Amino acid sequence: MSKEYTYSDVSEHATKKNLFVVIHEKVYNASTFIDEHPGGEEVLLDVAGQDATEAFEDVGHSDEAREILDTLLVGTLKRKEGDPKPKSYQSSTGTPATEAGMGVGLYAFILVGGLFAFGAYKYFQMQSENQ
Repeated sequence: MSKEYTYSDVSEHATKKNLFVVIHEKVYNASTFIDEHPGGEEVLLDVAGQDATEAFEDVGHSDEAREILDTLLVGTLKRKEGDPKPKSYQSSTGTPATEAGMGVGLYAFILVGGLFAFGAYKYFQMQSENQ
């Protein structure tokens, strides 16, 4: 049986040598992984002792990262009255239910707009040289 932790318990583990995070109602001990984290230790220290679900999902971690996360599991979160409410997510893939794909769509829009503007600039530059 898995150990249950409260938010209070998790918040006591907020240092580099003793770092717990909550992701999707599960508690993970990231102390041994902090030096190996590809995003650097600062990323983990920013969410140490807190619910890191939103930060974890916003990055769009790979399947391999999720497998590594499974090895760090130490228990589940036991919610108490007054604890922050969890954010809703669509599925186990971790895509946020609200504004799903908005970030990617925005980047695509900016990229296409930039390419269009560059093409228009080159077209008008060629037109002015031909006159």
